[in-house]
Amino acid sequence: MVNIGIIGLGFMGQTHIKAYRQIPGANIVAICDAVCLPADGVLTGVAGNIASTDQIRFDMSVVKGYRDYRELLANPDVQLVDICLPTPLHAETAIAALWAGKHVLCEKPLARTAAVAREIVQAAKAAKGFFMPAHCLRFWPEWAWLKQAIAEARFGKVLALQLTRLSEPPGWSRGTYLKGEESGGALLDLHIHDTDFVQFCFGRPRAVCSTGQSRLSGAIDHVSTIYRVDAGASVVAEGSWLMGQGFGFKMAYRAVFEQATVDYDSTRGAEALKVFENGKGAQVIRCDGPDGYVGELRHMLECIEAGRPPRVVTADDGLSAVEICEAEERSAKTGQWVALE
Repeated sequence: MVNIGIIGLGFMGQTHIKAYRQIPGANIVAICDAVCLPADGVLTGVAGNIASTDQIRFDMSVVKGYRDYRELLANPDVQLVDICLPTPLHAETAIAALWAGKHVLCEKPLARTAAVAREIVQAAKAAKGFFMPAHCLRFWPEWAWLKQAIAEARFGKVLALQLTRLSEPPGWSRGTYLKGEESGGALLDLHIHDTDFVQFCFGRPRAVCSTGQSRLSGAIDHVSTIYRVDAGASVVAEGSWLMGQGFGFKMAYRAVFEQATVDYDSTRGAEALKVFENGKGAQVIRCDGPDGYVGELRHMLECIEAGRPPRVVTADDGLSAVEICEAEERSAKTGQWVALE
């Protein structure tokens, strides 16, 4: 069993709470929020891309509640600190938690800038506890399936990959998300999922070429990027939170292999993932298992219990994702390819 303290009880904090409740051995012993700490233990659901609006209830005679994260860090019962705060608060809280000797899971992006993200990574490498950035897409069943298909050349060499992540403006936290200087806009908060998945499949890109639009946050709210990868595949990703009212949320990908085309669309329900293989026609693929939130949290807990650091996603991966997004931002502003070291 791992004792968990959650800092930040908004959309993502509540999403993590619901995920932990699906994992045997996950024991939430403390919660913290400077604004919405519930005296009665009842959290009202916050609407988001995927999470439900169901209420969450805690027995506050058992679970400790804090408004100051430092008090949670001083609780000796807390082993894992799960940071679900707005991006500008990640570094201060994560570094303090690491110094306090805790294991730390930190929501993506690690920080608004790569320079600040490096400070977190440096602290993580010097700490006794384990650190993992919460890049959930690496654990999402349909994406894990695609990663494996690419790695083992299941349908031959991958020739092209197109990734899409689109939503309406984030109405669940306008005060934070729509201040681009704090959130980084859709580029850093939404599109970074697919940027990270590109490096997960192909390694760090050699260069990026992006176009972008800013309409809401002052940062890039709609981005389209071409990634130059060592495998030679044509890789493109689009991310936006400029979709019109009623559009909802959609994540999708299309992978063209030598012997098949793989097509995923989250809006298709039970037929979300299809394979069109030469000589076999269309097949619907059903990926068993819980979503990526449960997957990433379960991985972190298993690593803590086994005494081994996380391998699926590392602190360096989290930093690299921010660095690539910064390169995309520079490319969008200059209209030029931007090389990555």
